[in-house]
Amino acid sequence: MVCLASYEKGEAFLRQCKRQGCRVFLITVEKLREANWPREAIDEIFYMPDGYSRDDIVKGVSYLARSQTIDRIVPLDEYDQETAALLREHLRVPGMGETTARYFRDKLAMRVKARTGGILVPDFVHVLNYDRLREFMSNVAPPWVLKPRSEAASMGIKKIAAADELWPLLEALGDRQSFYVLEQYRPGDIYHVDSIVFGREVLFAVPHKYGHPPMDVSLGGIFTTRKISRDSADAQKLDSLNREVVKTLGLVRGVTHTEFIKGRDDGRFYFLETAARVGGANIAETVEAATGLNLWAEWAKIEIAGEEGSYEVSPQRDDFAGVIISLARQDHPDTTAYDDPEIVYRLNKLHHAGFVVASSDSRRVEQLLEAYSRRFYEDFYATQPPLDKPTF
Repeated sequence: MVCLASYEKGEAFLRQCKRQGCRVFLITVEKLREANWPREAIDEIFYMPDGYSRDDIVKGVSYLARSQTIDRIVPLDEYDQETAALLREHLRVPGMGETTARYFRDKLAMRVKARTGGILVPDFVHVLNYDRLREFMSNVAPPWVLKPRSEAASMGIKKIAAADELWPLLEALGDRQSFYVLEQYRPGDIYHVDSIVFGREVLFAVPHKYGHPPMDVSLGGIFTTRKISRDSADAQKLDSLNREVVKTLGLVRGVTHTEFIKGRDDGRFYFLETAARVGGANIAETVEAATGLNLWAEWAKIEIAGEEGSYEVSPQRDDFAGVIISLARQDHPDTTAYDDPEIVYRLNKLHHAGFVVASSDSRRVEQLLEAYSRRFYEDFYATQPPLDKPTF
């Protein structure tokens, strides 16, 4: 099992692989040499220099393959998905290839594929042909959002109120313009569905609702999300749409994090984006608190099973959980004053404060997140300019 990680994550995945008897190799970046990796679960770690090229890692992994039989290549972070697909294609290792990986990484490719498959998406246009851009802006009322095709979360997204705001941004992008998509901005509530897929079938899915849209949070705010009742009308619709997305985009096996917006003006759900990975921002811990299911560990089981093996979802609960995270002005914020018994996980990260809360009562989770949001602004909240690119 060769695992790629540009960020420190996936500890439970690595441990599950070792628990099931795999030899585990981790390829990460030099800046994470001192990270708190579960070294007891890793046979060897390889460090790539900053700014390494695709050719560098192809040659490096090919050299490793001279002495090791590589059965699986797994990206632990979204930024490693395309690299993993490239390596699988080059070494002919089973798993998602470059074409399918595009549908779970490239915001333009996934939108075109979804729309072609009859899935409702906000109007969009590729930032490529200027006549089509002008036509789009004439026919679709502003505001719009300019999105990089291959960044994660809300990285690099710009909200645009008028056409004369767009052209200077494109001028600044220069030859990078074609790596962007312009999309209609639709106000509404944002939801995400986190699921497990095996044999092209969704075997597990859990719906959540963000407190505020991630794009708004990236501009300065407190992040929250919470599980909603699977019996609700919204959850039922989201489950159906999520299955359509997985089928249309062609995922064979793995985990997904898929986002939808419920339009404020029409009440319809629109597909926003998806990724073949575990959700970030402690969503995995939130899912585990509500269901008892660790998405990282389940993903490892799926990868080990592969095409020929079998997999069954582990037994699960159907409780409720939510997460709250804020940038903190303190290096190591003191959260001891927050002592409710529903707190099941405390974030331990420099300049961050956060909890996962869990209860059998959905309303109790919602109340705690609302109360903590107000308190966080007084106790911890800090802000910084949004990042236009990742920090590795």
